[in-house]
Amino acid sequence: MEQDRLILDRIKDAYERISFIEGEKEVDETYIDYFETVAKFLTKVKEASIFVNSTTYDKADEAALKGTLEELYAPAKPEVYGTSYLNPKYATEKFGTDIGRLLSFLYAELISIIPYTYDHRNEDIAVRLELFLEIYTAFICAKQENEKPDYNALRGIVYSFAFDYQDLLLNEMIGFKFDTFHSVGEKILMEADLNTTDYLYRYGEYISDNETEISRFIATLTEEETQRIADVYTEGYRKGFEVTGKDISIKEYVQIYYPIGFERIIRKAVNNFKEMGLNPLIFRCASSVICGRDTESPGFISTCYNKQFFFDHEEDAAIWYDKAYVARRVEAYRNAYEKVKYQANHYGGPAVMEIFGEVPFAPEIKEECCHFTEDQQKLLVDFRTKATQITQEYVPGDERSFTIISFPIPEIGDKFKEIFAETVKLNTLDYELYRDMQQIIIDTLDKADHVEVKGMNGNRTDLSVALHELKNPSEETNFENCVADVNIPVGEVFTSPKLKGTNGVLHVTKVFLAGLLYKDLSIELKDGMIADYNCANFDTDEKNKKYIKDNILAHHDTIPIGEFAIGTNTVAYKMAEKFDIADRLTILIAEKTGPHFAMGDTCYSHEEEVVSYNPDGKRIIAKSNEVSEQYKTDPSKAYFGCHTDITIPYDELGSLTAVAKDGTRYDIIREGKFVLPGLEELNKPLEA
Repeated sequence: MEQDRLILDRIKDAYERISFIEGEKEVDETYIDYFETVAKFLTKVKEASIFVNSTTYDKADEAALKGTLEELYAPAKPEVYGTSYLNPKYATEKFGTDIGRLLSFLYAELISIIPYTYDHRNEDIAVRLELFLEIYTAFICAKQENEKPDYNALRGIVYSFAFDYQDLLLNEMIGFKFDTFHSVGEKILMEADLNTTDYLYRYGEYISDNETEISRFIATLTEEETQRIADVYTEGYRKGFEVTGKDISIKEYVQIYYPIGFERIIRKAVNNFKEMGLNPLIFRCASSVICGRDTESPGFISTCYNKQFFFDHEEDAAIWYDKAYVARRVEAYRNAYEKVKYQANHYGGPAVMEIFGEVPFAPEIKEECCHFTEDQQKLLVDFRTKATQITQEYVPGDERSFTIISFPIPEIGDKFKEIFAETVKLNTLDYELYRDMQQIIIDTLDKADHVEVKGMNGNRTDLSVALHELKNPSEETNFENCVADVNIPVGEVFTSPKLKGTNGVLHVTKVFLAGLLYKDLSIELKDGMIADYNCANFDTDEKNKKYIKDNILAHHDTIPIGEFAIGTNTVAYKMAEKFDIADRLTILIAEKTGPHFAMGDTCYSHEEEVVSYNPDGKRIIAKSNEVSEQYKTDPSKAYFGCHTDITIPYDELGSLTAVAKDGTRYDIIREGKFVLPGLEELNKPLEA
């Protein structure tokens, strides 16, 4: 097509201009090394592009494929990051705060060209190369006029780029997730020879020992073993529709999120989904800073090569974020969904396979990084609220489901194979056994007006959780009996508590949330809303509070408690204790290892009116709280776009007691053990 040819010409012209930068010295000497460094990187990307598009690529051996990727991602690796322009701290030391931040952002954004090269996404490549050259030209002009580079002019260039290309940029966040074209990832997943590991290096993602070792390990499993794992994964998805009374037959698509290296299992899962009548959507996680790159992004993804690098650039949008930009972004968000509205409407929800075992990450907080102002934080919250509303229009929450399951990776340690085997057992525990034991807990909780939770062994938790009143206890329940369907493994009962009357302090000595480590985390609740918070990660309260506000509160001044749950999977708890991996568990498993409290939206966000029942036939009535109830009148005030589970482990739990209106007390857990008759099986792993 003519359009494609023109884009290729733009890329060719851009790379040709970039090739002259090294040695050109047309900018002030302060910035020569920066532009030459970035130009050298882009030249390597160009060479990789030639290789990927050559006739020799398909026959290339693993050494050549691996060498190419290693060279491309080298500038962002931890061992060189301290003196890299990708590091905002280093860049601002060289160029000052404003220009340093902007140039560091620019380099980070150009890193996204690596996966685009493997995906042949030429327009995405072209516009970023042109952005770099436009910035470079501005520095040339400044030198020619014997002036310092004008930050406002440079910011204007970046602003125009982010504003003008929103439709293209949001295609990565939305369009590609629903596009039915055969992506590079899908071709690798379904067609690659999995008997070697060279296929891993064709994704265009950084490939570590985790990916190669897990691929080799899964290759040692029998066909029956891999099929069993795939069946648990896909059956959980099917059950999710069944138990909520949703019709899976009207759905055509399922998005598959998976870690690179698990292709043997995912390939079988895809075949299972096709037998259900569902077409898989396989896509890459977002890689662009502007699009909202994230180590937890959906899609296919490898383990992160430098978490500090990702963390440092989380708020780069502060360079250009303003009211007009948000309005444009909201418009583009709707446009992106409009283009894929058929697929979105017939989308059943995601099937997620997660990993756990990475070394806990405690980030360095750098003042030199970009940070949103208070006004920008409010704009960000406003955008997320509107974006969620648009998503609900095109992908109705009451018509879709999901499933999520997780497995360890080799980084977890030399007991990896044993932990993997234990996890497989964990993910296939007796559904009916846990269902019946959890019903005993629910029957007791449904007698209560509130629940009191107190810590021990250094845990300072002292919390009272208010429950909704049951008008017809013989037919209604507050708690969902969560077994192994959408949320694998089995093991929790949960509710959306009342806010008024929910008071006290939630405390954990150490917890790992969304890839971030929190030490001595404390959250105070007043009538269900967060009133105060702190942790011990950093040397000042200011830094600690900002860390929590940015990541747990998602930039809100306060958010409500959205969920109270009791995890019953003592097998998971014992596994964590046995292998000393509690700090490496995914929240999916960690939340099953004790009582947990989610801050933010409820578990039934946007599905408040969906009628659902427990296996005993009782209708679940606790689906909202005093804040989320505003979905009926003003959805913008009902939702927060976050839901963070914080778990108290059994060994820090002094007591969990259901308290009736008349003051009658029913202990459910005392000193880390279940005490209700009929729950003896839950204590066996704890006593082993």
